[in-house]
Amino acid sequence: MKKYAVILLCGLFILGCAGKPQGKILARVGNYEITEKEFEGEFKASIYGRNDTLESRREFLNILIDRKLILLDAQKKGLDKARSFLKMVERFWEQSLLKLALDRKNNEIAGLVFVSDKEVKEAYEAMPKEAKADKPYEKMYQQVKWQVIRQKEYQVMSDWLADLRKNTDIRICKDANPKAKGEK
Repeated sequence: MKKYAVILLCGLFILGCAGKPQGKILARVGNYEITEKEFEGEFKASIYGRNDTLESRREFLNILIDRKLILLDAQKKGLDKARSFLKMVERFWEQSLLKLALDRKNNEIAGLVFVSDKEVKEAYEAMPKEAKADKPYEKMYQQVKWQVIRQKEYQVMSDWLADLRKNTDIRICKDANPKAKGEK
């Protein structure tokens, strides 16, 4: 499955470099065309977009052209098909998908967790004297509440992950023996 995702991403990348552009063309670099829409999006997301002048736009267009030249040269050399490149794309894809999934789950959890004043008071009272540092409950209320919320969110996330494990067929091979670096 991962290999198909990597191939798909590489295919989209290659199509992006060779496909038909949408909109006004600002520059052609070999067989690649930089459209006005692409330029605007990249320019606004860059540091050059902070100072929107004709000079900063020209400078950024030259940087974009240089990037495309390097990418086209890399493709000519077959670097886009190299195993190390495909592995980097796979790692990036996994990390991006993992971040997206966790961000969504965190947002979902944040809307579910409720902490009562009673729970905050109980957590405060359970704290050792050193942690209170002679501060009254009222002064520590927000800090203690935040800690209780984080604990509850962590528990919900742990329960979710445990549920995923429970509902998925996981098999660790008998001969699997992950060794630490330097172990024999």
